[in-house]
Amino acid sequence: MSDTPEQPGPQTSLQEPSLDEQIAAYQREFRDLDPQVEKVVSALGRLNRRMNVAYGRQVAALGISNAEWEVLKTLVLAGAPYRLGPGELAKRLGLTPAAMTHRIDRMANEGLVTRDRDEKNRVRVIVELTDEGRTKWLEAMRAATTFEEDLLQDLSAEERGALGDMLIRLLRRVEHAQPDAGGRLTDLD
Repeated sequence: MSDTPEQPGPQTSLQEPSLDEQIAAYQREFRDLDPQVEKVVSALGRLNRRMNVAYGRQVAALGISNAEWEVLKTLVLAGAPYRLGPGELAKRLGLTPAAMTHRIDRMANEGLVTRDRDEKNRVRVIVELTDEGRTKWLEAMRAATTFEEDLLQDLSAEERGALGDMLIRLLRRVEHAQPDAGGRLTDLD
């Protein structure tokens, strides 16, 4: 028996295979696979997953969830005075009304949003971003900006522009082929 510890192979049970290993396995099982296409879509998928984890950690450090971040972001995108009805929020986030109500309840209890009757139409409810909610949004944006600038630090301005343009072309193709895919397949709450 050797005194040196065994070196793990290229893939242990806790480690995801490299892209090259994944593509080789796919090609072994599915000969029609275009390795260049698979490399692009697999890299995009992995990048998306890892970025989502990083963003999730950032908002968790601020004491909010990804689900709450989505609501804050949607209210900010609506523009000042950062107000929307629960139905419009649910539609924009691809959620059921019940899931949206649950989320709004939680966020109102945390002081991130208010929920009040519309003065012009007492039947309608309005969800509005609070100062605390806007502060959380700004803190999350600062952290995300730092992370994103670090992520792209090795790309020149021209490369960033070209990459952005290429990704937008891919996004448009997917949006054209799957126009209803902007929301969620299931609620995340």
